[in-house]
Amino acid sequence: MKSRLVIMMIAAATLLSCTSTKDNTLAYFRDLEQPSGSLPNPQGDYSIRIQPDDELVISVTSVVPEATAAYNVPMDNPATRSSIRSQTQPRTQTYIVDDQGYIMFPVLGRLKVAGKTMNQIAEEISAQVSKDVKDPYVRVDIVNFSVDVMGEVRAPQRVYAGHQNFTVLDALSQCGDLTEFGKRDRVFVIRTEEGKRNYHRLDLNSSDVFNSPYFYLKQHDVVYVEPNQIRIDNSKYNQNNAFKLSVISTVVSSVSVIASLIIALVR
Repeated sequence: MKSRLVIMMIAAATLLSCTSTKDNTLAYFRDLEQPSGSLPNPQGDYSIRIQPDDELVISVTSVVPEATAAYNVPMDNPATRSSIRSQTQPRTQTYIVDDQGYIMFPVLGRLKVAGKTMNQIAEEISAQVSKDVKDPYVRVDIVNFSVDVMGEVRAPQRVYAGHQNFTVLDALSQCGDLTEFGKRDRVFVIRTEEGKRNYHRLDLNSSDVFNSPYFYLKQHDVVYVEPNQIRIDNSKYNQNNAFKLSVISTVVSSVSVIASLIIALVR
């Protein structure tokens, strides 16, 4: 009897091992079977576009620094200096985009920036500055571009983008990747557009994800990774055990109180 039980356990373990080898649920892009190849090129422009309430850092430089000094307002708040990644850039203050999509820029005055990419803003400012300064270089960075990553990732958090064309893979990697309990084929991106909250499901098992317009993230997107059945079952098991322990603790406490009362009455 014992020998049969051992044989059955070995057979079950072998079967599970073979199944997990054939179906690696932790893998990404399972349709990429060749050792090399080309991934789909995204159609359209998914560059970050500026919105009201965005915070920008804009620096203007040239071969002669004095020539562009008037276009750079010194920073009053030292805490914002970390937003400038290059130590060669002049220290400038941040600009908050108002409700109508404008910023007030030194010398040039009120500029419309909402709906434009950072490169477009830099080119427009450079074109105006070049009327007075030879070969100006303008750099525009967004300080507060962020997305929230939730669900089955190792470190759920608010992620700040450090570059253009920020993707869902960039966000997930900054959160330490998905846990082993995260569904690779059920990664949701929730996006607010024109007052409506829309969502789209991404399948990271397939390379077709690179064609999705939701692959590139936008300001204030929410990325949610759905848990698999193992995580759900474990959660239910833990909740049931916690409930049972709570009930047992309550019963024991009640019995102890009743016993104490009985002892007191007998005495």
